[in-house]
Amino acid sequence: MRTVERTIIGIAVAGVLSTLLIVLSFIPPVKALPIFPSFVRGGSNTNTNKMSADEQPQGLNGMDLIIDGWFHERGELWPGQAMSLEVEKVLDHHRSKYQDVLVFKSKNYGNVLVLDGVIQVTERDEHAYQEMIAHLPLYAHPDPKKVLVIGGGDGGVLREIARHPGVDEIVICEFDADVIDVSKKYLPSLAAGYDDPRVKVHIMDGAKFMDENQSSFDVIITDSSDPIGPAGVLFETPFYKAMYGALREGGIVCTQGECMWLHVDIIKPLMDSIRQFYTTAGYAYTTIPTYPSGQIGFIIATKGRGECNKPARKPSDEVQKKLKYY
Repeated sequence: MRTVERTIIGIAVAGVLSTLLIVLSFIPPVKALPIFPSFVRGGSNTNTNKMSADEQPQGLNGMDLIIDGWFHERGELWPGQAMSLEVEKVLDHHRSKYQDVLVFKSKNYGNVLVLDGVIQVTERDEHAYQEMIAHLPLYAHPDPKKVLVIGGGDGGVLREIARHPGVDEIVICEFDADVIDVSKKYLPSLAAGYDDPRVKVHIMDGAKFMDENQSSFDVIITDSSDPIGPAGVLFETPFYKAMYGALREGGIVCTQGECMWLHVDIIKPLMDSIRQFYTTAGYAYTTIPTYPSGQIGFIIATKGRGECNKPARKPSDEVQKKLKYY
């Protein structure tokens, strides 16, 4: 791993596992991948939703990553390493309008959602990511009323935002409706977030939505895939400017920030860029077994307020008992 010169501006301990919020001068991003048994696409008794001939993907086929009963996640953003999970059963495999969608039941991690060959969530460790990307910005804000989620179609971030009774409106923009559908069917503990009456769902481009809703949100959370293909724009300066425009004064953005062990070359220039217009910008991280190198970060930036290295509020005793990581 390349060494990185960085200045630690602030460190805050968040949660029972003492996860650190580190505000850095230079910052990195991350994510990971898995495997499956010796099935070929359309194999007999395991894939309950087989692709038709018309659905044959032009690019990656998630079933090809299942070899001898194991799913292997190999990605260009983490060359020379891979993540493997033993597969018990393929629950769904199809291609949406935008990406290859695979859901399987794993041996030890529960149901697993994979998009374009990359693990997005497992039932066993999802709380380490969902709780942190939601509660770090929300508890840093003294009184968030309106919250926007970009991506996050599995519903886990919505579930965590819904734990904040003071929030009046929760808006989600997810461009791929198939992610929502498979999550409601196979990841009900996450998709429970959609049950909250404060949630409003928009199947559309998040950047366009923000352009149409300037100065509207107290907190914006971007739960994105890795910066490959369509998701690449979510790691570029124009997208961060769009979030800045949609923030109210005193607002906070929190975005998936990749892995410090693997992606300093992505994180550092992005952080340098957004510091030109955000009031503050920092980096936090969480540990999670099924993401690359077991770690993933969050870029946390503010508009017209100070750093987020200390919470402005804390969970009630009732909420804290329900949290598993924060």
